[in-house]
Amino acid sequence: MSSWNMSRDCCLWDGVICDEMTGHVIELDLGCSRLVGKIDANSSLFQLSHLQRLNLSWNEFHGSHISPEFGRFLSLTHLDLYNSNFSGQIPSEISHLSNLHSLRLSGTGRLRLVAHDFKLLLQNLTQLRELDLTFINISSTIPLNFSSHLTTLNLGFSGLYGIIPESIFHLPNLETLDLSYNYKLNGYFPKTKWNSSASLILLDLSGVNFSDNLPKSIGYLTSVHSLSLPNCNLRGPIPESLSNLTCIEHLYLQDNSLNGTIPSGMFSRLPSLSRLHLSNNHFSGELEDFKSNSLEEIILGGNQLQGQIPKSVQNLENLKGLDLSFNNFSGNVDISLFSNLKQLLGLSLSYNKISLINENKINFTWPESLTMLELAACEVKELKFLKSAKKLWLLDLSNNKIQGRIPDWAWSNWMSSLRDLNISHNMLTSVDSIPLQLLDTIDLRSNLLQGSLPIPSNSTKYFFISHNNLTGEIPSSICNLTSLRMLDLAKNNLKGAIPQCLGSITALQVLDMRHNNLSGNIPTTFINESSLSSLNLHGNKLEGKIPQSLTNCKQLEVLDLGDNHLNDTFPVWLGTLPKLKVLSLRLNKLHGPIRTSRIENMFPKLRIMDLSYNAFSGNLPSSLFQHLKAMRTTDPSMEASRYGGNSYYQDSIAVVSKGYEREVVKILFLYTTIDLSKNKFEGHIPTIMGDLIALRVLNISHNGLEGPIPSSLGSLSLVESLDLSSNHLVGEIPAQFASLTYLAVLNLSYNHLEGCIPQGNQFQTFENNSYEGNEGLRGFPVSKSCGTTYAVSGQLDGEESNSEFLSDFRKAALMGYGSGLCIGISIVYFMMSTWKPIWFARIIVKLEHKIMMGRRKKQRRQRNCRRRNNH
Repeated sequence: MSSWNMSRDCCLWDGVICDEMTGHVIELDLGCSRLVGKIDANSSLFQLSHLQRLNLSWNEFHGSHISPEFGRFLSLTHLDLYNSNFSGQIPSEISHLSNLHSLRLSGTGRLRLVAHDFKLLLQNLTQLRELDLTFINISSTIPLNFSSHLTTLNLGFSGLYGIIPESIFHLPNLETLDLSYNYKLNGYFPKTKWNSSASLILLDLSGVNFSDNLPKSIGYLTSVHSLSLPNCNLRGPIPESLSNLTCIEHLYLQDNSLNGTIPSGMFSRLPSLSRLHLSNNHFSGELEDFKSNSLEEIILGGNQLQGQIPKSVQNLENLKGLDLSFNNFSGNVDISLFSNLKQLLGLSLSYNKISLINENKINFTWPESLTMLELAACEVKELKFLKSAKKLWLLDLSNNKIQGRIPDWAWSNWMSSLRDLNISHNMLTSVDSIPLQLLDTIDLRSNLLQGSLPIPSNSTKYFFISHNNLTGEIPSSICNLTSLRMLDLAKNNLKGAIPQCLGSITALQVLDMRHNNLSGNIPTTFINESSLSSLNLHGNKLEGKIPQSLTNCKQLEVLDLGDNHLNDTFPVWLGTLPKLKVLSLRLNKLHGPIRTSRIENMFPKLRIMDLSYNAFSGNLPSSLFQHLKAMRTTDPSMEASRYGGNSYYQDSIAVVSKGYEREVVKILFLYTTIDLSKNKFEGHIPTIMGDLIALRVLNISHNGLEGPIPSSLGSLSLVESLDLSSNHLVGEIPAQFASLTYLAVLNLSYNHLEGCIPQGNQFQTFENNSYEGNEGLRGFPVSKSCGTTYAVSGQLDGEESNSEFLSDFRKAALMGYGSGLCIGISIVYFMMSTWKPIWFARIIVKLEHKIMMGRRKKQRRQRNCRRRNNH
């Protein structure tokens, strides 16, 4: 528009076309014209009443709605507002443009179209050839009334749901169909020939749920050039008919449940195929030889393919990307296999059973184009074969056998290009410096590195060097890494103070320094703009108080300060952190009662709380338990979820579960725990603890608790480990505990409990050590019987009497097993009226249990026998 000159006829302006007879403006093409601002209803644009084509695509109309005045262009055949950043609701007046052949309104998610107007649009625009509503929020089912003239239909990312009408697949002139990434949309492929199969060139149904096999009818799409069906819940084998798609160039079937072998026709009978993506399925068997020179991308990672990598790979002269990672390929792979691939950009062979070798010891030259190389777990022992790779920006050599130090030539080669370096899980002994200016990520975890902590360049965002033998102090120069997002120094021998300035790095999301010898105080300088989501300082020698500036870290999810020398009271102010899920303060010198403030919503997301091995006192905090909202509700959809970490880093925490301490690397919602053991709590167990129904682990052992066990704990239906041992609890074990079907570990030992132990379900599996130290308990598995009490008034003298009794006892047991439980026990009880050894009462209940279990085994064997006979 800068070239428009008011002194010249507007029909001569760039982007303006007029009718030669009438002089009316009939076309206006202002695409990519850097237009900004709003288009109001009184804009002179709407005075162009003879306009037939209007293109305003790729401009910046931020904050501007699509005016209803657009409905006045009744002669319009082409309207293109693609990606011009309009927002708000699309006016229904657009449906007045009944002469439209092409309508492109797709944008960046700021536009919405109500379901009624969507149907009205399709009903009135009967001349449409092209309809593009990608990224328009429609949130509707798909109507049935599409124009039979349609050649292009793009409705991706539109929030569509329901079932795809099969009539769409039968539109006679359809060339492009894109319904991708409407995750609530379901579909069914036509089982016979599609009407559109002769014309369809592009079919993209990514993310649509089919839950079906690929039908043979897919072979009718003989004109298709691009077929995209990733993440569609497809299963079964690839039909042989797919080899009929001789025009296909791009085939995307990744992230499904397809199985069987990959048809040989994929590599021989599809002469135009350039991109083949079959990753993350269940394909097995060996790969056939590659016979098509058109292949540019072969992405087969994440399957169960086996055998050797075909040597015909070296003939794929146009290959740019090859991913065979996470399969079961085996044997030696000579690097010369890739010497002819002059256009290769990326190669991934990670996590197979192969050994990368240089058999002829040649001076191998990698393609100059190579930028990504992933060779994790490929038995790599040295780096010489990389001397010619000088433009790498991603290099993964993790889980190999590389020893010594990284040679100088490597740093020199990668200086100007490398952004992501992973040499973790090797045997490197030293890294003098990391002189890489563009590096985003460096991963040196699990090596044998010694000496002081190397500091990477200021541009580094992710720095992992845990599980090494680094010594010395952490230099304050690490705070120069102002772009740092994740810093993992865990499990080294670093000492001294934590630099205070680390709390001031705004971008820092993860700070992990657990299991070192760090001393002094925790930094007190955490700032308001902090992005910190995980802070792990477990297993150091930190002293002093927990800094209240942590309340500035509003994104904090994981806080582990366990196993230090912190001396403080309970930091109730941490309850204001809205996203905190994990809090571990175990093994410190924390003390005093746990008092809660009057804050309305405390610890709303907390799912793991470990305060064990401290000196907390007073009553258990009922007012705290009533706030733990995430522990008071269960959501089945969260069972498989996890939080903490990403593809580079996974949060970890020490959790005591089922009697054992374990380090949970991926913190699952499964581990919903409260551990208050080894403190000085007293008083009664609050009944409100029974409301924490999401708990999997509850440990309040080794305190001074008294009174009865509240029956409300029987409501913890998901609990797997329950430890109330070493307290002063009295009364009976609540009968409601028998309904805890997930309970795998129960410890009630060393209390003052009495009465009968509940029977049934999990209680049949617990041993004596669950109850020892409670002299008043009776029933299985302790020695005292529960029910009828038998007087013991004498003792057999000598081994002979005991042997005689045991002989008769075994006979009775065998009679009971053969005759039935009731008869056998009756015989034993009859014997008891005559023989009254003092130790008899201690084994009678065990006998009942063994006879019952033997009978059950016999019944199972009989059932299995009948099943085999029936088959």
